[in-house]
Amino acid sequence: MFDIVGKRGWYFIFSAIIIIPGLLSMIAPPGWASGGSGLKPGIDFTSGSVLTVAFEEPAQSEPVRAVLADLGHPEARVQAVGDRSVLIRTSVLQEASGNQISEQQRIVDALDEQIGPIDASGVDTVSPIIAQETVRNTFLALLVASVFILIYIWYAFRRVPRAYRYGVAAVVTLAHDTVIVLGVFSILGRVIGMEVNSMFIVGILTVAGYSVNDTIVVFDRIRENTIRVPDRRLEDTVNLSIIESVGRSINTSFTTLMVLLAMLLIGGEAIRELLLVVAIGVVVGTYSSIFIAAQFLVIWERREFGRVFSLGRREATAS
Repeated sequence: MFDIVGKRGWYFIFSAIIIIPGLLSMIAPPGWASGGSGLKPGIDFTSGSVLTVAFEEPAQSEPVRAVLADLGHPEARVQAVGDRSVLIRTSVLQEASGNQISEQQRIVDALDEQIGPIDASGVDTVSPIIAQETVRNTFLALLVASVFILIYIWYAFRRVPRAYRYGVAAVVTLAHDTVIVLGVFSILGRVIGMEVNSMFIVGILTVAGYSVNDTIVVFDRIRENTIRVPDRRLEDTVNLSIIESVGRSINTSFTTLMVLLAMLLIGGEAIRELLLVVAIGVVVGTYSSIFIAAQFLVIWERREFGRVFSLGRREATAS
């Protein structure tokens, strides 16, 4: 039998190697290692305008994006809505002043001239107050979800000793996965200027759900084996449970990842961030449910929190 649990120190070292660059990217000042800053917020988290334009004929998003870049809005995000309408998210559009027309009208006129006749248009502005509420509600949603996950798992695993540890382990794993995804997008924000927007939040919450679901699959097998043989050492029970459930976890994650990759290749730009977040979350969630959540239970049982990284070093020396 493979001794997966015996290498637990290495798993946490590997996670640290992945997490630390992302954390450095998030806390480093703008301009460090690149011309931008990590976790580049989109309009949903700052402020801006949302312009809806309906054309009389079918229109593509790429020509619209090119027109906006020529008008001084290279940051604009264009999402096709049906065959004839587009949704444009950009920085706050200036109102008309004096003899100058508004930026909205200037954009509409340019699109009408270069793309085709426009049937209707409308604009909404996202204020900084609403953007701040979006950020606050995002963290609040994750906090509330974590509390309910802790309580639910604690109750569901009440038949095993120290059931609350399973809930805490699931929340720690959720935090682990979230930090990795945030770190990856922080690095992408510095390297290629990728923004985070409302779709990113949807992706984070989806990753949270997937991570907890995959973790519970492993935990449920640990519970069954613990109830079946209560006198067995926890590390042996965890090792057996991982071996019995790892095939199911990997197969489920692989098929999900294939669908996400296919959608990334053929899907539109509007859902690119969502698909990328979920794809990263599937990989990280599968890894963490096996190599972090389950190992966390063993480390807690053996009180190895202060020695977890030294375990990896001792194993390397012994080998």
